[in-house]
Parts: sequence; C-alpha cells; structure tokens
Amino acid sequence: MGTPLETRSAQAGEVVERLEAEYPDSAISLRFSNRLELLVAVVLSAQCTDERVNEVTAELFEQYETAADYAEASEEQLAEDIYGITFHNNKGGYLQGIGGILVEEHDGEVPDTMSALTDLPGVGRKTANVVLQHGHDIVEGIVVDTHVQRLSRRLGLTEEERPATIEPDLQEVVPEGKWQEFTHLLIDHGRAVCGARSADCDACVLADICPSEQGDSDVDLASGEPW
Repeated sequence: MGTPLETRSAQAGEVVERLEAEYPDSAISLRFSNRLELLVAVVLSAQCTDERVNEVTAELFEQYETAADYAEASEEQLAEDIYGITFHNNKGGYLQGIGGILVEEHDGEVPDTMSALTDLPGVGRKTANVVLQHGHDIVEGIVVDTHVQRLSRRLGLTEEERPATIEPDLQEVVPEGKWQEFTHLLIDHGRAVCGARSADCDACVLADICPSEQGDSDVDLASGEPW
C-alpha cells in the first residue's frame, strides 16, 4: 500500500524526481517546425491522440504554410484536409478563424500572450500554455491535459476535478522550474503505466507513495498537515 509524503509539496517533488529518472527523454510528442504549426497541432490534438495528429499534419503542413493559407481556405476544405481528426468539422472552422485573426490582428504571427492566444477560436488555457512554452519559451502555467488531470488526483496533489482549478493547485506545489517538464512526465507515465481504465501498479515507480494504493492515509494532503 502506498503512503504519501507529509505535504503536497514534498509529494510533488518526489513524483518529479522519480519520473525524471524513469523518463529521461520526456518531451512534447507533437511534430512541428514553427509556431504556427505548433498552434495548429495543439488545436487539433484536443480529444485526439498525438499520433493521429502527427499523421494528419504531415500532409496538412505541406499545403498550409502561412496564417493566410488557413484564412483563405473554406471551412469545408479544411475539415476535409483534417479528416480523421476528432471533431474535424468544428476544428476546420477553428483553423480558418485562427488564420483570419492572425492575419488581421497579428501580422500573420502567433501571439505571445495568454490573453491574445485564448482569444483565438478553439484555444483555451491548456492550448495557450503549450504554445507559450514550446513556441515562445514562456512558462506561466502548467498544462493540464487528461493525463495530468487523472494522475495529479490519483497521486494526491489535488482534489479538484476541472483543469481550471487543478492548475492553480499544482502551481502551488510543483517547483516553478519544473512546470513544463511536469506535464510531459505525467503524460509519459499515464501512457505507459497509469492508464485511465487500468493502472499497472506493480510496475509503477510511484506505488509506494501513491495514496490511491492505500485505504486510510496517515497524512491529510489537502491541508498539507499530518493528522
């Protein structure tokens, strides 16, 4: 049975240290060569696997090289060009809208502020955080995808259920210098070991500190104080 550490901060630090050793090459798995490609790939990745996105964007990025290319295409054509992506019809509209706003308001460039990015169609805080981190080297938050959402709760780092409230919880306990890496580590671990439907706890390097592996904890991680 896993026994969590006494505070969430200590728990988060140990989680990061162990996963760094387990996944030394942890990194973003979407393929892109510039900021526009990154933005498009992340928008397409919502509720879709990165592997599928990479398959589709291999051809998409050859056809659409600038924001104007997306703006000038029809929603129907874009939807057809990203067929196979989850919600391709909606995302075709997002891509056209993004292209138009980038051309009209940002000289065709991807902006570098949270507010400007989240003003784009189909772009929420999670997507904006990814673009800022990997496109502009700006880290001002933690990307909370489905893996981070699931694992951070299982590991006792938050009791919140929604990404918008999970993120500030994690920012309080994960060292700021590890915010970007934290996401990739949890994604790798979620894919390899701690799946949504089943978790291979016998193979997990965090099993001995995971509160999901025990009944009653000796520590209240919500308050950070020993019982």
